[in-house]
Amino acid sequence: MIIQGKIALVTGGAIRVGKAITLGLAKAGASVAINYFRDAEKAFETAKEVESMGVCALPVYADISDWEAVKCMFDEVHEKLGPVDILVNNASAFKKTPFPTDSIADWQQVTGILINGAFYVSNLAAVDMLQKKEGSIVNILDLTVWEAWPGYAAHVVGKSALLALTRQLAIDLAPYVRVNAVAPGPVLPPADYSPERIERTAAKTLLDRWGTPEDISNTVNFLIESDYINADVIAVDGGERFGHRKKEAG
Repeated sequence: MIIQGKIALVTGGAIRVGKAITLGLAKAGASVAINYFRDAEKAFETAKEVESMGVCALPVYADISDWEAVKCMFDEVHEKLGPVDILVNNASAFKKTPFPTDSIADWQQVTGILINGAFYVSNLAAVDMLQKKEGSIVNILDLTVWEAWPGYAAHVVGKSALLALTRQLAIDLAPYVRVNAVAPGPVLPPADYSPERIERTAAKTLLDRWGTPEDISNTVNFLIESDYINADVIAVDGGERFGHRKKEAG
């Protein structure tokens, strides 16, 4: 699929890696609907950057874990931009969910966005794409689809479900809509990372360094434009999955 001239929707597209994906699509010539939940000011700032590239931007509010909110979001996107050609399911609520727990609120929020939200948004985007007999969906995973992280039960389960959804939708929407995924490694440190932890994380990769959000954006665009890649996932992690084997076997 040629990105130029297409309509893209990026969930969580106002900040961090989501912003890089939004700007990468705009640079390639797509108009972008920038979904946000709490970051209205940043969504409008990102929209201005998109518009400076000569394409249209639409900041659009929605809690994607809410089916009715997702339907309203699509109504607005259709009215102001048109049917969706490209969807990037990027939104997530990254927080610890220790197990066992006395409260299921965080579990419901994290899985509600990663599982229900991605399903809801993909469901309506697929209608647009099937009508045109062309479309591309890219889901943003992370390394937890291959390994568990202590204290992050909801996130690990949610991202693993998103990988399963990637494969399932690729089958259900074939041959017109391709569905792939990108699994970033360390590309943007969380705000609470100390310099020591940033350095320690870099050392876990085979390249001994962090990547950048643009590495993810470039891979998203590659998958959208690569018409013979489907139901697959690309890890963009500097080899972190194998970094623990840098020095010895076994």
